[in-house]
Amino acid sequence: MVVPVYTQIVEAIKAKIDSGELKPGDAIDSENTLCKEFGASRMTIRKGLGILAQEGYIYSIPGKGNFVKKPDLTKYTIYYDEMSNTINSVDRTRLLEVNIIMPDDTLADNLQISKRKNVISIKRLFFTEGNPVAYDIKYLLYHRGMPIVEKELQYATFSEMLSKTTPAFALKKELLISAEIPDEKVKHYLNIYKELPVLVVEQKLFNRDNKPMGMGFTYYRGDYIKIHGTNQ
Repeated sequence: MVVPVYTQIVEAIKAKIDSGELKPGDAIDSENTLCKEFGASRMTIRKGLGILAQEGYIYSIPGKGNFVKKPDLTKYTIYYDEMSNTINSVDRTRLLEVNIIMPDDTLADNLQISKRKNVISIKRLFFTEGNPVAYDIKYLLYHRGMPIVEKELQYATFSEMLSKTTPAFALKKELLISAEIPDEKVKHYLNIYKELPVLVVEQKLFNRDNKPMGMGFTYYRGDYIKIHGTNQ
């Protein structure tokens, strides 16, 4: 299989950056030099440089050229799935209730709706090897005629719950992670009898117009959850 020239350019410059041959702030060879080195057109060179810029390897200064970008070591990509983490996977769920409710002030503000707008409330309990490991609450905007299929909700992730009304690739996601001392209801569901903190993952999902489509809270036993992140 022939590797496109622009891909060769990308990989060659990445290799120099990853090996330390090119350091943050160093100039990348000019377009003319790269054209001669790879026997490529200026358009092909610019395509390769564009990919490097998009991936965060380089930046451009008009009239001066392209330079190696200093990596942002504070950014991580978090991998989160309600049903699976690096310690365990959920092997059973119990659907506790599905109700149509009127939101309180806090929920209405978060969903940017009036308090007279109906919301679907879904509460579940997650188990691993027979032990309750997480108490899950989701709130979805209700639309008249919207079917509520309890079997589909029982094992669905948050994105899957909304995928019938909003394409998955159109959803924007926001996570807030915190540690809390659980209230009596959460303690009861998770069989917590001591002052064991729980990890709370708050999710918000938005459409392309940044309008909230739903929000949720998942309360995990602290001894049953790890969330993995990477800067790659």
